Amino acid sequence: MDSKICYGLRPVDSADFVEVDGYIVDKQVLGDYNKLKKTFAKSGFALRIESAYRPFERQLSIWNRKASGELKLLSAEGLPMERPDDDEELMYAILTWSALPGASRHHLGTDLDVVDGNACPAGYEVELTPAECDGMFRPFHEKLSELIGAGESFGFERVFVPGRGKIQPEKWHIAHLPTSRKYLENFSLKDLRALYEKTDIACKSALLDNLESLAENYIYPYFV
Repeated sequence: MDSKICYGLRPVDSADFVEVDGYIVDKQVLGDYNKLKKTFAKSGFALRIESAYRPFERQLSIWNRKASGELKLLSAEGLPMERPDDDEELMYAILTWSALPGASRHHLGTDLDVVDGNACPAGYEVELTPAECDGMFRPFHEKLSELIGAGESFGFERVFVPGRGKIQPEKWHIAHLPTSRKYLENFSLKDLRALYEKTDIACKSALLDNLESLAENYIYPYFV
């Protein structure tokens, strides 16, 4: 795959990556992640990764399964919603909580979805929803906000925040900005269009017809 596509998307076996607790991350973030984990531990939290690097194929699978109804769609409030019949409406419904394949920050290997492992009941399956953030994980996210606000989060910050673009805020998603900024420089909307044209992606016509406006609302605002 062309190195310019998808922020310079790298294969999972790239020498740039290491495995952390069963997830793949860019090795440049490992030291700061361990520091952040130790900082949380001092306050009684167990920083736990729920998602990290995703190859294009996995993000594409998530997108297509949401489009087909195999995976549930959630409203802006995080509640299950019915699948729209119109492709453009369906595209925007998916975008409420899922990034465009090829333009997901999870392709970078620098972004993590995190929770407090100590707050999870035995056997509980994390869903990464606003309700969890305001419920069982509220103390954890309050601590994370405190660390970010004090400049003590070791380069990790939230990127999906209120008032930035049209993706719903995701308190659980943090990015190691010093590393991710280097990969963002490689993004090419022209290459992303070419990728979609040759990919079996749901809502293809709607995506191609609206790609420039989608980039303005769902991609570029998160180049931070």
